[in-house]
Amino acid sequence: MLALYVLFPRGESEEIIAAPSDLIEAESPQLSETPTLNNETETMKETEPVNILIEIKGHVQKPGVFELPAESRLHMAIDLAGGFLPEADALSLNMAMKLTDEMSVYVPEIGETVISPPVIESPVPSAAGPSGGGLININTADEAGLATLPGIGPSKAAAIIAYREEQGPFATIDALKDVTGIGDKTFEQLKDSISIN
Repeated sequence: MLALYVLFPRGESEEIIAAPSDLIEAESPQLSETPTLNNETETMKETEPVNILIEIKGHVQKPGVFELPAESRLHMAIDLAGGFLPEADALSLNMAMKLTDEMSVYVPEIGETVISPPVIESPVPSAAGPSGGGLININTADEAGLATLPGIGPSKAAAIIAYREEQGPFATIDALKDVTGIGDKTFEQLKDSISIN
């Protein structure tokens, strides 16, 4: 009996010692779940919607700058601009095209010759100088392309095209000053952004 008495208390002490380790093991799964919650929070932040700004100009009811959700398509922007005017050449545009922030879309008229694509990714051409690579050819650019030049709006762009059709191609970029409405001040603003070939 003495031997049993001695062994029995030891068995209880072993169970008591083992109990804390069981508690530690039971708590450990809860600790491992915490990073999962953080990952879910980061995923939610990444999927928050971001809006973009695009410009619609040309033959639409209400040209202007519009704000749309990211991943929007061109047809959504045209709807915001009130739709096409009757003379608009809708077939020249890809209405399913995805839009990007700061995109500029020009809607041409039916029969209008568009040298550059109707969609202009960079509305403002490079003014870094002749080596900039973003020069507008004043002998071939359409009205929309010319209107992106500094100091040239739609009316001056139309005047440049009218002069070009009457007098022929510009022989030098300085000849642009012969166009009505383009003086020395305007020419200084745009001379580094244009070419003749």
